[in-house]
Amino acid sequence: MWLFKKEEGEEEEEKEEEERRRRRKKKKKKEEEEEEEEEEEEEEEEEEEEEVNVGPLLLVPVNCHCWKMQKSAKNKVFHTFKSQRVAPASVSGRLIALSRSPWFQIRIVQAPGSPEHFHLGLLFFYCDYIMENQLAKSIEERTFQYQGSLPSLPVPSLKESLKKYLESVKPFANEEEYKKTEEIVQKFENGVGEKLHQKLLERAKGKRNWLEEWWLNVAYLDVRIPSQLYVNFVGPSPHFEHCWPAMEGTQLERGSIILWHNLNYWQLLRREKLPVHKSGNTPLDMNQFRMLFSTCKIPGIARDSIMNHFRTESEGHCPTHIAVLCRGRAFVFDVVHEGCLITPPELLRQLTYIYKKCSSEPVGAGVAALTSEERTRWAKAREYLIGLDPENLTLLEKIQTSLFVYSMEDTSPHVTSEDYSEIFEMLLAGDPAVRWGDKSYNLISFANGLFGCCCDGSEKVRDIPLPEELVFTVDEKVLNDIYQAKAQHLKGASDLQIAAYTFTSFGKKVTKKEALHPDTFIQLALQLAYYRLHGRPGCCYETAMTRYFYHGRTETVRSCTVEAISWCQSMQNPSTSLLERHQKMLQAFEKHNKMMKECSNGKGFDRHLLGLLLIAKEEGLPVPELFEDPLFSRSGGGGNFILSTSLVGYLRVQGVVVPMVHNGYGFFYHIRDDRFVVACSAWRSCPETDSKKLVQMTFHAFHDMLQLMNTAHL
Repeated sequence: MWLFKKEEGEEEEEKEEEERRRRRKKKKKKEEEEEEEEEEEEEEEEEEEEEVNVGPLLLVPVNCHCWKMQKSAKNKVFHTFKSQRVAPASVSGRLIALSRSPWFQIRIVQAPGSPEHFHLGLLFFYCDYIMENQLAKSIEERTFQYQGSLPSLPVPSLKESLKKYLESVKPFANEEEYKKTEEIVQKFENGVGEKLHQKLLERAKGKRNWLEEWWLNVAYLDVRIPSQLYVNFVGPSPHFEHCWPAMEGTQLERGSIILWHNLNYWQLLRREKLPVHKSGNTPLDMNQFRMLFSTCKIPGIARDSIMNHFRTESEGHCPTHIAVLCRGRAFVFDVVHEGCLITPPELLRQLTYIYKKCSSEPVGAGVAALTSEERTRWAKAREYLIGLDPENLTLLEKIQTSLFVYSMEDTSPHVTSEDYSEIFEMLLAGDPAVRWGDKSYNLISFANGLFGCCCDGSEKVRDIPLPEELVFTVDEKVLNDIYQAKAQHLKGASDLQIAAYTFTSFGKKVTKKEALHPDTFIQLALQLAYYRLHGRPGCCYETAMTRYFYHGRTETVRSCTVEAISWCQSMQNPSTSLLERHQKMLQAFEKHNKMMKECSNGKGFDRHLLGLLLIAKEEGLPVPELFEDPLFSRSGGGGNFILSTSLVGYLRVQGVVVPMVHNGYGFFYHIRDDRFVVACSAWRSCPETDSKKLVQMTFHAFHDMLQLMNTAHL
């Protein structure tokens, strides 16, 4: 080793050189920081000189994790504004933290008379341009590249599924009823159940997802109730909270920008640049993204069909037009011109043309209202419409193949960051003549610049073709069908009660600090609220995702467990100690968390039992006794869950569906660091239910649970 020993002079020289490098690096960093500060000061000075009025504050997601990149993004936007001669404007920006993603906060300063849409459109254009470039550089994976390597959906163990089923019915049975159900289950397991299970295993050998086709048919295509009100999922846009408060006269300008963002999302999917969703490093199934655009249900007499025309660029041609519904009339126009997406100003031109035409001419027949009808009646009305004039089929196909439907409402719902109730009601129960209930995606705009959706999720304007109006041939029968469709829709809509409120006392941060899963926290609070309001357990469906598997979608978590009800009873019993209540609550948490994990890993039992029932039907066998047992439906089986619930996510997206049964509730929620946002639906005609009371009692339960945790620490 002595051969490699350095002399003392060499070591000192190396140390000096290292020190010089460190000083140079420090000096360079300081110069860069000073340069950035000077740029900010220059921008602030220009802002003071030119400021006349302050435009809206925008929160633009920038897909990077480096302030330097965001700084250059801001400068690019700023210099772009400065290069325009339409009106002086300045842009200031800073990095803020929302959820776990960096966002770029930009405030626009514009001169009087300068059009809002120009500044907003330009801003969004350049921010999205930057985002897409960053996306292309940072993402090598293609959106659908892992589809072929995802594992097949497994068939659970029959013994385990039946054991879990028996556990799930316990809260709804007395001793005698449970004993009888136990005997039925044992008989099923040792008899026809095993035979059906073997046939299900055979089916699974030939299909990567043995459930997919069945679930699509049973849950969606075989259902005969009207889709628009009773099946579809709706939710408001979150833009009003921070950048776009309700304001009359902004519908068209804001609509052009919202549309442009949606079209960019479509383009990301077409180019397979949307990042693959993952849980840790495990890719999730992305197939449902194929169904977002250019997808439509076609009504059938006994069963609907579904048409999907979306293709990636590598797969070939894809439709490039959207449909717009306004005041009972329908229009289409292409969103790609000369190989590029049309710009926000160009979209504004198209929307303005449609709006002015519909405002100055009579209201249309409202053929779209037929899609809100009972499915078989709509199928018959559609056949008649096509028979009346073959051109009607061509017009229908233009709507069916469109990327999505853009609906222009005349109403102006009231909404605040703490009360979403009215906008939810209008999204679900709005004018059926401007909704195409069969489309996978309806983007809905209101007169006051608010937006929502209904799902089955340069200043120069080029000389592009004006929108084409789709004028259907109708007669007295068709007009009567439309009238009847509107009447039944409005009757159901008037019965709908929605309470959508925000709980602001605390959120995910506090529950995490207490080592309580926030989703489970809300589920148990709901169980306690229902128990207090109705004096009995409420069978509950919570959605678990199964996207670890090929074309995986959902499984049912039955949240109303023995442990949950035992805890609810202890909370209502004054003689139960705080320690015992605390212990029971933790046991309920543990049980729910375990069930969610098992269901997500393909070890739930509800879809398994459905598969066994459908095998029996396909084989022409009698319906097994297990499925006719009163406890099967009383515990929620067969689509009889009193509480139909789902976590929408941890961002700002919110939604709701109607209850699964007449005396039930739809209960959807999203979770943030500092709040929980809940949307609950019920039917006014049911004397038992009250969505507003249930939400209020759920919020009360939140406080009780946190107090229980705090007391336990003493």
